[in-house]
Amino acid sequence: MQLSRRAMLALASASLLSVATAHAQGWPAKPIRLIVPFPAGGGTDMITREVANKLAGSGYTFVVENKPGSGGNLGVDAVAKAPADGYTLVMGQTSNVAINATLYAKLPYDPVKDLTPVALVATSPLVIVTGAGSPYKTLADVVKAAKEKPGSINYATSGNGTVSHLAAESFQRAAGITLTHIPYKGAAQGATDVVSGQVQLYLSTVPTLLGHIKSGKMRPIAVTSLQRVDDLKDVPTVSESGYKNFESITWFGIFGPANLPKDIVARLNADFNKALKDPELDKKLGDQGADVATATPEQFGKLVRDDIPRWGKLVRDSGAKVD
Repeated sequence: MQLSRRAMLALASASLLSVATAHAQGWPAKPIRLIVPFPAGGGTDMITREVANKLAGSGYTFVVENKPGSGGNLGVDAVAKAPADGYTLVMGQTSNVAINATLYAKLPYDPVKDLTPVALVATSPLVIVTGAGSPYKTLADVVKAAKEKPGSINYATSGNGTVSHLAAESFQRAAGITLTHIPYKGAAQGATDVVSGQVQLYLSTVPTLLGHIKSGKMRPIAVTSLQRVDDLKDVPTVSESGYKNFESITWFGIFGPANLPKDIVARLNADFNKALKDPELDKKLGDQGADVATATPEQFGKLVRDDIPRWGKLVRDSGAKVD
């Protein structure tokens, strides 16, 4: 008996679904490589390790690997080009997924076509800090000095076109001031110069700088969320400091290669979301200045697609360029 073309296609689809389901049921059969596309010790690294440690008790073994370079592009590209078997994931964030799509003329991956959004993990505002010995105690102090001597105040970020850089560019426009940008290669590397006073200001995520703030080496003067940060309750927001509704936050989330089997995506998403509801993990991320955030893969994908043009406009308006 001959099968119709429709019947043959139906059998083929059922066979593929059966294979995918069987694959997911036997997964994970080995450790999962979880790439952090930034240096060890930064905010993305700390959040990744806390989350990975929590899931270790749920049948997963993660091998966290730092693969920095090219503004996070190297680590993300490694996942974009990895087999879609669920054994290579990356902790992406606003910079290397949403911003770099516009910032780099020849990005080695398409953040929409070459990646599978798996799980949103956290969001974090930026914090503006000075060294403990700085004369600037408030954002108003910085604005006043910058207006008196335009360009005389410099600020550090983890690189051109990062969330920190674009947030600073937006703030300069809002305040009508000019600051001098000093980009570093990595979020943690400018700390020494800020503490020593060689650099006047530093903008980075709260998780990256919270340790320096708690040690007394840095003085926080404002955060870029609309609400104050739990661990920095005495630090006003930029909005409270006279620039109403100013907000700039970054998100962190897990991605896999394109065409990651749906069963694996669904399982990972459910397990990450479950772990993120744990009060202990919530506290640990909160201690790092990050807020737990969860979403379905579809919601996370929409966030990425909406953020690419939004941040792209800021890149173009600021004239940001990579080195």
